[in-house]
Formats: sequence, C-alpha cells, structure tokens
Amino acid sequence: MKCIIVNVIMLCIVMQVNCALVFENTRTAYSAKIFGFSWENCGKPDDPAVLKTLTLSPDPITVPGDLKASASGNTTVELAAPLAVNVTLEKEMAGFWINVPCVEKIGSCHYADVCDLLNQLIQPGQDCPEPLHTYGIPCHCPFKAGMYTLPESDFYLPDIDLPYWLTNGHYRVQGVLGAMGKELGCLKITFAVHSN
Repeated sequence: MKCIIVNVIMLCIVMQVNCALVFENTRTAYSAKIFGFSWENCGKPDDPAVLKTLTLSPDPITVPGDLKASASGNTTVELAAPLAVNVTLEKEMAGFWINVPCVEKIGSCHYADVCDLLNQLIQPGQDCPEPLHTYGIPCHCPFKAGMYTLPESDFYLPDIDLPYWLTNGHYRVQGVLGAMGKELGCLKITFAVHSN
C-alpha cells in the first residue's frame, strides 16, 4: 500500500519495503479487497508530526487495482535520521485482538531507521516517484518542517505476495514515529481484508 504524507510516508513505505524484502520468500499471489479503511492520529496533542487528511477510494479497494488518494499533513520539526518506527499489527480472531509477531520483517516490528529503508527502496540521487516528484513531496530524509499536501492522485496497486497467515480478517495497524527516544507522531489504521 502507498501512503504519502509525514507519518503516513513512514508507516506505509515501511510496509512497502517489508513486502519488497520478503517478496522472494513468499509463494502465493495475493489478490484482495480491502474494506472499511479508516485512520486516526493516536499521538499526544503536542506531537510534531500529524496527518490532517487522508482520503482513499474506491471502497472496497481492490489489490491489484486502481486507487485514488489524497492527503495532507505537517511536521513542526525536521524529521532526520535516525528515524525509528514501531509498528504494531493486530488481527481480530474470535472477538479478540491478537498481536501479529514480527516474522520476516512483516508484522509488529521495530525499524531502527526508516531513512535507511527509504534509501533501499529509492536510491539517493534518484528522483522521487510520481506523483511525489510533481508535487515536491520528498521521499528521502530529512523531511523539512512544514505542510505537505498531495492532491487527489491515481495509483496502481500491484500484485502483492504476503504470507498465507496475513489474509482474510479485520486488522488494525499502529505506527509510532520517533527519534532520540522522543515520540514524533502516531497513526492508527483499521481495515478488513477479503482475499481470493
């Protein structure tokens, strides 16, 4: 999944890097519908990195398939390396939320430096992919303090190979962005997946 702004960049690019890193270790092609996508900031009132808006359509989102997305957010401080993200992934099972452990860099994982992961995904010196490039949204650290806005843009979500256990069900994901022991932002995403 591609998300763009401030802590959405961090959380979702980490997920994207996860998928790229485990691609060779998975064997089942994944096609799915994602229902009921919602998000909320979950940080402290004075967290410097905050998502202001995020809109995705259609509902359900089909993977693989086309996606329209718009987003805005801001940070009051520069986000520079090392920039850590703690991701907590939970799946609902029999009415209880169960923590999904970190397996092959997918699940509830700690990433010590997202800036390094971004450099693995997009080599330093290369232009940022569209539509980030067009709208002047950076894809490498540091992220300067300020407002970031992505107008409604079209994306294509490709086939994704994921472990068999990460399929049908209700999920919630929380990503906490931090640096030098201080929380910078927190984002919580919930959704349901129905795979083919």
